[in-house]
Amino acid sequence: MAARKVLTGAQVVLPTGTVTDGRVIVDERGRIAGHAHEDDETLDLTGHWVVPGFVDMHNHGGGGASFTSGTVDDVLKGVHTHREHGTTTTVASTVTGDLDFLARRAGFLADLAEQGEIAGIHFEGPFISPCRKGAHDASLLRDPDPAEVRKLVDAARGQARMVTLATELPGGTDSVRLLAEHGVIAAIGHTDGTYEQTALAIEAGATVATHLYNAMPGLGHRTPGPIAALLEDERVTVELINDGTHLHPAAFQLAFHHAGAGRVALITDAMDAAGFGDGRYMLGPLEVEVKDSVARLVEGDSIAGSTLTLDRAFKRAATIDRLPVEHIVRAISANPAKLLGVYDRVGSLEPGKDADLVVLDAEFDLVGVARKGEWVVAPGAPGAPRLG
Repeated sequence: MAARKVLTGAQVVLPTGTVTDGRVIVDERGRIAGHAHEDDETLDLTGHWVVPGFVDMHNHGGGGASFTSGTVDDVLKGVHTHREHGTTTTVASTVTGDLDFLARRAGFLADLAEQGEIAGIHFEGPFISPCRKGAHDASLLRDPDPAEVRKLVDAARGQARMVTLATELPGGTDSVRLLAEHGVIAAIGHTDGTYEQTALAIEAGATVATHLYNAMPGLGHRTPGPIAALLEDERVTVELINDGTHLHPAAFQLAFHHAGAGRVALITDAMDAAGFGDGRYMLGPLEVEVKDSVARLVEGDSIAGSTLTLDRAFKRAATIDRLPVEHIVRAISANPAKLLGVYDRVGSLEPGKDADLVVLDAEFDLVGVARKGEWVVAPGAPGAPRLG
């Protein structure tokens, strides 16, 4: 969108609600404007939705490329793959590895964050429970020593956004406090902690549940475990992977309705195969087989991330879970943007913000994506779903 544009006729989802027959004005700087000009180009989107670009705070790769081990071109390929599916803001997540390797990787990814290609770094592992390791290499796990956590944060040069910890392990609570002091999200995940231990970590400053339900003890009526503590505390945002594999629809809806739309972040937890296809892949040092779009370790059969893209998560939430579109937008855009500290620029359609937006048809299929006012997927373009 080099020239000013006005998108008209759509149902536009704003922080205050949905405007029918609304319009979004994009200025020459690629930002949302408050007023149109007479010579603005107009695109009629009658019968469509316009929503904010999606914000994924937990993503390991896509398009056949890994954020943990790929080259610069690989990382950019993964980021662009997800942009084509509506994710205009991506945090690059790593998996468990040797601490020195992760520190070097943090510096590598920090360069891309400083260039604006990614929105920061999420370290998932190595400070997680061997009892709930999922698709992480058990030989590389370690207790969350605050000094080692600090090493990764420092290596990220101000671009560390989140660290997932099993906070019941030795050093867990102190590491939460360290992260909170440095403005980094402490996320509880891959944990075997009790209800009481989880509550203590929240009190110390943990504010996110890493993919709630997955890689943690189940909800019990006598031993409620971490799920109950994370769902009940108003200070905690819960990540949910809405792909139909990680969560039963009833579990998804229970969490969404109990936490409320303001405390859910829809994520992909995507690995290399997202937007690419079935086959064999590496997730860190572990081999993964993707079959029928479900990723599992070759040895052990644990689910190994997802092949989800956020446009599919949005459609599923709207059509299968029957959630109000405004609630989905909060969970897929506004809430993660606020957590990441970028809500002043993205996460909602408001004047002055970047024109990051997604166009959906009446069936909630993606037909257009713009980032900073430039079409990534242009509505009606060859290869894209047609308008009308």
